[in-house]
Amino acid sequence: MNTQEKTTRRLQRRNRIRAKVSGTNSRPRLSVFRSNTQIHAQLIDDEAGTTLAAVSSRGQQGTTPLERSRAAGVTLAKEAKEKGISQVVFDRGGYLYAGNIKALADAAREEGLGF
Repeated sequence: MNTQEKTTRRLQRRNRIRAKVSGTNSRPRLSVFRSNTQIHAQLIDDEAGTTLAAVSSRGQQGTTPLERSRAAGVTLAKEAKEKGISQVVFDRGGYLYAGNIKALADAAREEGLGF
């Protein structure tokens, strides 16, 4: 499978997920983007069209991408707690729930973010 086909299939999965998942002010959407080297996560209020909090693995402590993803999940959960957010809707962005995506989600759950 070539790169263009993989990207197209991921975008199709992403659109299927986004048709069902929407964030509100009380329960924002936790959107995840994964590149080859980093992972980015945002808490988004889709009704107002605003980003409530955002984090990237770029500035996180850790020697492996998995450790930096865990650190990003912890940081995002702490930012959410400061803003009074305890429940979110998880949007994996069409990626498989494994590896860095799973590490970020599990770390956020361990810090008290519910989804």
